[in-house]
Amino acid sequence: MTETNRDQVRKEAHAKGLYPAPLNEGRSRNMQANRRTNTKPEVVLRSALHRMGYRYRKDLRLDVEGVRVRPDIVFTARKVAVFVDGCFWHVCPTHGRQPTINEWYWTPKLRRNMERDRTVTAALEAAGWKVVRLWEHEPLASAIDAVVAAVRPSVPEHVGESNGSTDI
Repeated sequence: MTETNRDQVRKEAHAKGLYPAPLNEGRSRNMQANRRTNTKPEVVLRSALHRMGYRYRKDLRLDVEGVRVRPDIVFTARKVAVFVDGCFWHVCPTHGRQPTINEWYWTPKLRRNMERDRTVTAALEAAGWKVVRLWEHEPLASAIDAVVAAVRPSVPEHVGESNGSTDI
């Protein structure tokens, strides 16, 4: 699709009221720069886990119970899915805020994001996966602790001591 066609499609969508027109060119560039994958908090967490010896898949598509899911980090052997949720997009109770401009568009969109998060978590858990949801503002140390706790196999105390290996 050429840039001219894309601009025309966008103008038609704005005219139909499907989504709001950007307030200005700068705002439009900012919104277009938002990433679906490889956000800074994701990359920092993945790098730390990799340095610790953990191996994982990133942005791996999973099809569970008719739901398509793309966790940010996936430990396939342990069936652990990790999501690093952005405060705005997933309505963080601490940092999320209600939009004041174009709320007719944003409020339902953010509500759908929250509902999709609940649906995805339920589908993964029903399929036997452990789900770890982290907020982008969570300190790295606690995020690592949460992921490691989910990935480590649970071994009864009487079975013996772990050799300390982080292999998955």
